[in-house]
Amino acid sequence: MESILKIKEVTKRYESAGTALTILDHISFAVEKGSTVAITGPSGSGKTTLLGLCAGLDSATSGSIELNNVTLDHLSEDQRAAVRNQHVGFIFQNFQLLPTLTAIENIMVPLELRGEKNIRPRAMDLLDKVGLSARADHYPVQLSGGEQQRVSLARAFSNTPAILFADEPTGNLDGETSEKVIKLLFDLNKEAGTTLIIVTHDLELASRTDRIIRLKGGVIIADEQKTYA
Repeated sequence: MESILKIKEVTKRYESAGTALTILDHISFAVEKGSTVAITGPSGSGKTTLLGLCAGLDSATSGSIELNNVTLDHLSEDQRAAVRNQHVGFIFQNFQLLPTLTAIENIMVPLELRGEKNIRPRAMDLLDKVGLSARADHYPVQLSGGEQQRVSLARAFSNTPAILFADEPTGNLDGETSEKVIKLLFDLNKEAGTTLIIVTHDLELASRTDRIIRLKGGVIIADEQKTYA
């Protein structure tokens, strides 16, 4: 199978009060196209930092990252942003919807950034898939947490990303709402054939993926691939 993400000997350090703090230490792995992967580990293990590096939100101190055949290592911030807009979808714990835009306008943003035309019908179709077509003209403040996360799911899939990064997607939701959001996430992902990488503390959510990478102290301590009979 072809790899959509290749991480080679990636290290991330921060300077703090004259001391170098190593968050990730020589991390290496590759992710197959179309697979689902969970990155788990205790707080402070480097999960979210790793997600940010994989997605091109930040750059590594050393090592190499290749995303969908694009090497990110020496790209400028603007160039990385262009790669994200072209290939990547995001779902965040705190939803990150734009408060001044309605639900449907939030979904249309990635499509507008790509200069696509006639985007409202596509946004409406996605809103319908997450069960919120009746809330199209509501602003985030008028939506519950679960509804906001469903809008952010629709937005994440709007630009048909090659790879989708989800950072604690159920972290701010109750159990019942989490279950609905997780089902939607996996259903939409399967339909679109997207590669899905989830950072989560939720071991039940992690168990639904094809593979679990466990981090501790900035290193990979386990990499478990499910085998299907």
